[in-house]
Amino acid sequence: MTLVSAAALTLTGAGWWVARSAFGGITVSQALQSDDPRSTGGAMNILLIGLDSRKDQDGNDLPWAILKHLHAGDSDAGGYNTNTLILVHVGTDDKVVAFSIPRDDYVPFTGVPGYRHIKIKEAYGLTKAYTEQKLMDQGVSDRRQLETRGREAARAATLRAVRNLTGVPIDYFAEINLAGFYDLTQSLGGVEVCLKHAVYDPYSGADFPAGRQTLDAEQALAFVRQRHGLDNGDLDRTHRQQAFLASVMRQLQDSGTFTDLGKLKSLMAVARKDVVLSAGWDENQFRRMGALAGAHVEYRTLPVLRYDTIDGQDVNIVDPAAIKAEVAAAFGTALPTPASAAPNRSTIVDVVNVGSISGLAGEVSRTLKRSGYTTGQVRDRITGEPRATTIAYGAGADADARNVGILLGIDAPDRPDPHVDPGHVAVFVDSDYSAPAHDDITMASTVSGPHHPSRTTTTEPTPDRGAPIDGGGVPCVN
Repeated sequence: MTLVSAAALTLTGAGWWVARSAFGGITVSQALQSDDPRSTGGAMNILLIGLDSRKDQDGNDLPWAILKHLHAGDSDAGGYNTNTLILVHVGTDDKVVAFSIPRDDYVPFTGVPGYRHIKIKEAYGLTKAYTEQKLMDQGVSDRRQLETRGREAARAATLRAVRNLTGVPIDYFAEINLAGFYDLTQSLGGVEVCLKHAVYDPYSGADFPAGRQTLDAEQALAFVRQRHGLDNGDLDRTHRQQAFLASVMRQLQDSGTFTDLGKLKSLMAVARKDVVLSAGWDENQFRRMGALAGAHVEYRTLPVLRYDTIDGQDVNIVDPAAIKAEVAAAFGTALPTPASAAPNRSTIVDVVNVGSISGLAGEVSRTLKRSGYTTGQVRDRITGEPRATTIAYGAGADADARNVGILLGIDAPDRPDPHVDPGHVAVFVDSDYSAPAHDDITMASTVSGPHHPSRTTTTEPTPDRGAPIDGGGVPCVN
């Protein structure tokens, strides 16, 4: 919404210099790296990140004047979970498709010792806490520096998790916290929504009749946060978030916000306070988003196979291959070349220890051997090799590199490395890496295999993600 508003500003005749001035105070993140995969052919993928955080961009507690309206606990509640993740695709034909990613999707994860699978919403908070602790162990004590570097690492981890799950690159992202939803609604004078049924939920503060109605800022936050008492729980909350965005976009268009500099100024004030944008936006991107202000947007939800309980946590079991196929079809992109079904015995997998934990490379090598791979060297890093957990591979080993990456929870690059011998895969493991246990290997290879001892599978039917939501009006939701 912030991006669209800024783009529209460039179309008012005030000129690009006005838009640049308006964006001067917005926090810019460098979490997207230059070597991260990007879209080709003129398409754009944008990840919208909604933080369930009661703190501002500098890590300070939100003032009580705001917290008392959020029905979300005090500043210690919520942590840094990304309770809203929406992947927006703008095609070369300017068709817009937005996929919501359910926050409890259970996905492979690496980068924090002791974790092999997590709910996707946890990638941000776990990485932030781990990064800050490492910095403090190194003697860093400046609170602002710890917060900034911790959040940048957290954003990068969230981007990796979404790329791994969906199989598509991310070109830009925008991040907003709970206060941002509140401030945005307040700046608009309320948001119109539609409910199929009357609802009451003391946890979120939601207490609304059925039908169309205009919610103030406090009510709107309750509307997008409610999950108790809904037929499909978190999936229905996902639909609420989609409906909220659809309604906001319609109101911005209908109210003339895109051509009224006074209204835009108010909206940009919210952005400066509550929004973080990735680096790289320029005039062309903003103009294109402005042209899409009134475009049709289709909101979808990624499929969930079933609900599960793992180690006492409620999670969504997903089929990554099915998700990648659905996203590729909706975005009009090609699926990644499928990896071979079984290890190629002629491919040699070397494991290199780049950290300080003795025996880690040997442990990883034994894991690979048990899984049917032909293992090679187990050694320490030499000058010029990577210093972080990663995978590299030579010509002809791309399929096995992807399989190894899935097995170990490490991103495999899209291209071979000329410094790695043909037919070889090199796995580099740092001190923050922990080799997967046998049960995790089983889970990574199949979603229907043997269960972890502390895992309880439900017998519920496949959760109902609902039909796609048309962004052209005010959709009615549960």
